[in-house]
Amino acid sequence: MELPQSDTPLYNHSLPTIEQWLSDRGCRQDRENLHCWYIEKPAWKAEICLDIEELVVCYLEAGEGEQDINRSFKYSLSRQDIEDAVFSGP
Repeated sequence: MELPQSDTPLYNHSLPTIEQWLSDRGCRQDRENLHCWYIEKPAWKAEICLDIEELVVCYLEAGEGEQDINRSFKYSLSRQDIEDAVFSGP
């Protein structure tokens, strides 16, 4: 499956291409909540959820006092912008 150009807004991607993109970036899908994905890097770990109007990222225990850090990104952003923001970590 071929992804659209990286400057294409995420809302112009089909669900299977978004899922492939997340998988290619090292994310694994939650088997019970199929709209949620997890990724673990050496310095951080996160839950990524595909909500109705935005992609929501929760960096687990990444803040001061091991608090979670939540961020959200509208699907109108390009895949590259979301990728740069999400996968650079908290």
